[in-house]
Amino acid sequence: MPELPEVETVRRGLDQHLVGRTVEHVEVGRERVVRRTSREALIDGLTNTTILRADRRGKYLLMPLDSGDVMMIHLRMSGQVLIADRGADRPLHTHVVLSLDNDTEMWFVDPRTFGEVVVYDPANAAVELPPIARLGVDPIAEDFPRAHLRQLVRATSQTLKPFLLDQTKVAGIGNIYADEILHRARLRPDRSANTIDAAATWRLHDAIRNILNDSIKVGGSTLGDAQYVDVDGESGSFQNEHRVYGRTGQRCSTCGRGWIRRTISGGRSTHYCPVCQH
Repeated sequence: MPELPEVETVRRGLDQHLVGRTVEHVEVGRERVVRRTSREALIDGLTNTTILRADRRGKYLLMPLDSGDVMMIHLRMSGQVLIADRGADRPLHTHVVLSLDNDTEMWFVDPRTFGEVVVYDPANAAVELPPIARLGVDPIAEDFPRAHLRQLVRATSQTLKPFLLDQTKVAGIGNIYADEILHRARLRPDRSANTIDAAATWRLHDAIRNILNDSIKVGGSTLGDAQYVDVDGESGSFQNEHRVYGRTGQRCSTCGRGWIRRTISGGRSTHYCPVCQH
């Protein structure tokens, strides 16, 4: 579930609490979260290193270390990164613990264990972490000119919803924000990307930037399962601003005339207003 706004919120918390700290001790519980390498590789790669920065690309948290390696955390469906005092009671499904030099701990918690924690060599990222090497532009962390989006939409026959979910084109957008972005841009999710004109492309570009930034300002979206929280365990509130996602059968709050519909596209739920979106 966590998409770009949620991961960016976590990144900002890690920037405050983790940067400059030295990792004194590492614990790894369930090995599934280190499946890309091993428990020993994570422990050896992190112990006695200092965290230099907290970065992000798309939905990936990237923390360069003074060893020259990078720690990557991917939350996937249910992952959480929490900061707590050393000795505090840990939640169930705490699979990785970093004990830091200021008597705090970083916990990686993941009930469904789809997420992962990895230490890798950035010079060999294409081999060690090919998903990161294939990521498209990050619309918040990187330069994202309108002309670049125009090139992307003109070059594909994908419909707009799968286009926004394609991480090799624009990194970080998932199901929730794709629906909200397309609604803000007044574009149907099943419209072919290469059929939209320049004016519609500019609306789409503005909607991508504005929706993501608006959500970041309020800490992202925490849905009914409450699985996403920031590093302090606090929920986001952008779910209160959703215009279409999760509002099937309700009157459209934008136009006041349409009723929000839900369809399935590529196995994913898609929500839109048939009146607002063309």
